[in-house]
Amino acid sequence: MRTETPWSTLPARDHLLAGVSGAAGAPVLDVVVPVYNEEKDLEPCVLRLHDHLARTFPYAFRITVADNASTDRTPEVAERLARSLPGVRSFRLEEKGRGRALRTVWTHSDAPVLAYMDVDLSTDLNALLPLVAPLISGHSDLAIGSRLARSSRVVRGTKREFISRAYNIILRSSLAARFSDAQCGFKAIRREVAQRLLPMVEDTGWFFDTEMLVLAERAGLRIHEVPVDWVDDPDSTVHIVRTATEDLKGVWRVGRALAVGALPLDRLARPFGDDPRDRAIGGVPGGLARQLVGFCVVGALSTLFYLALYSLFRLGTGPQPANGAALLVSAVANTSANRRLTFGVRGRGSAVRHQAQGLVVFAIGLALTAGSLAALGAASGSPSHTTELAVLIAANLAATVLRFLLFRAWVFPDRDRANPRTANPAPAQANPTHAPADPAHAAHPLTPPAAVPAPSGAETTHDLRNAR
Repeated sequence: MRTETPWSTLPARDHLLAGVSGAAGAPVLDVVVPVYNEEKDLEPCVLRLHDHLARTFPYAFRITVADNASTDRTPEVAERLARSLPGVRSFRLEEKGRGRALRTVWTHSDAPVLAYMDVDLSTDLNALLPLVAPLISGHSDLAIGSRLARSSRVVRGTKREFISRAYNIILRSSLAARFSDAQCGFKAIRREVAQRLLPMVEDTGWFFDTEMLVLAERAGLRIHEVPVDWVDDPDSTVHIVRTATEDLKGVWRVGRALAVGALPLDRLARPFGDDPRDRAIGGVPGGLARQLVGFCVVGALSTLFYLALYSLFRLGTGPQPANGAALLVSAVANTSANRRLTFGVRGRGSAVRHQAQGLVVFAIGLALTAGSLAALGAASGSPSHTTELAVLIAANLAATVLRFLLFRAWVFPDRDRANPRTANPAPAQANPTHAPADPAHAAHPLTPPAAVPAPSGAETTHDLRNAR
């Protein structure tokens, strides 16, 4: 997995004013139409899309035909459209792959809002403005069309309907995805998000969309969903079985990378709330809410683990030894889990020290729970196992508050100063908002050379400047 992203946190989202964009003369919206051997459908698609945007879209726009290694007359059709229609350009790649085409064009684009749609225009174009409006306004980072929303109206066969819904169930169960439709060919993204997100996306084919959305969601970016009207294209050339197989491989690869923390998703963080009123609030420790949630989840699981161990050890020994052994094992696991999940500490550095400090916290918990058991024994003589568990739960709840305070203030102190989300803001030259006006120049520092295969020099220059 690629992890080269040389920036700190993302800047706050700004509302894009009409007629104003990131570079002089650049459009606000760049709509990419990726194609492969579409000589028949390309011209009517672009003519219809151009007419719709010219009539209804209130901002400057561009349509980019991304031809990825077509072997028919598609390049000729794209060139003719670029010469005859204002705001249309063609871009030629010598390798196949929808994901590769989108990443290449989006990386080179100078428009602040980037979108794409399939050449068959299965999605009703009336959803295009609602799709990009939250990105233009600064409300959201990405936007997707959803065929599975309740208010969507979809016409397609039973086979494709079943595959689409089954695929989204797989994503929800395996990658905890919350978006409803990963594969609808109708999406948009803000450019500064794309510049940081795309180098992390490894797939170059049909899984590109899913991988991009999963990583964006895990990073906490806001994804806006738009219900769409969608009519299936009976002449689609997508190979369902091969695509499904590649998608499942992608799910496994991304799930494994997320599980081991191989992706620097913290570099996609936004300022809290993206609202000056939020940033003006004082007295709220950074990350406290997130840490409390993580600590509660880890604590609940640790308590269940502790009780299971206590019940197991209690079968062969007395209550005090069983309590001590169960608390020791669960304390080590609890410290490791909180270190990584709650306080965001990665790597092996200071791990031994953290465990040693965690054992001191464990000793305090042991004193509380052991004292509770001793008091119970003195009060009732021979309490039942259920009573013992109830007392231990109460004692652990009391120790939990103290444990969190000690973890935050002593074991893992001042994490916010070392956290790239809140410290060392990006230098001005690295801020995507101030990217160079020349899209070809801007592309090089954003994506590793191996990540974005580009056309040959003469061809690239011709295609990038072929805008009318």
